[in-house]
Amino acid sequence: MIITLSGAPGSGKSTVAEALVKTFNLKRYYMGQIRRNMAKEHGLTLEEFNKLGETEDWTDKKVDDYQKQLGQTEDNFLIEGRTSFFLIPNSIKIYLDADLKTAAERIFNQIQNKGGNERNEGQPISVEEMFESLKNRVESDVKRYKKYYNIDILDQAHYDIFLDTTSMTPNEVIETLAKKIKECQQKPPQA
Repeated sequence: MIITLSGAPGSGKSTVAEALVKTFNLKRYYMGQIRRNMAKEHGLTLEEFNKLGETEDWTDKKVDDYQKQLGQTEDNFLIEGRTSFFLIPNSIKIYLDADLKTAAERIFNQIQNKGGNERNEGQPISVEEMFESLKNRVESDVKRYKKYYNIDILDQAHYDIFLDTTSMTPNEVIETLAKKIKECQQKPPQA
């Protein structure tokens, strides 16, 4: 089984991924961290790196080629990435959504509580600044993937499971997804 996990920033993807890999005994791949590391290597924040990606496709293609290879050569893994559903079509495709204001609060609090910024999203001084950064990030993601693949990553029709996590606890999200994944496993393959 391959699970592709995409979603809005701050929707709980990493928390969910950690739980699902334990529940289903899967290996985990996290494309966001690879992109964050690439941004740092170039002395950029993630937002700056995404902006560069609007005109220079190498910022996405390297990670996307890696995802395609994984989908063709491995099984029994969960992969987090904005384009994973598209690049690995033989997967259970999940999208976690969240209200952007709530997402900004979640991420800002996470950055404040950890005392640093391992997310490489700059040093926002308020939830409002974090909101603007996230809004720019989503707009850049949508623009880049439309340009490079002609896909709308926000279109619910691409996903087997689309879940709004805004008012859900992490446990509620994990329980709901585990149930829905098991339902997807029981469906006969489409011809």
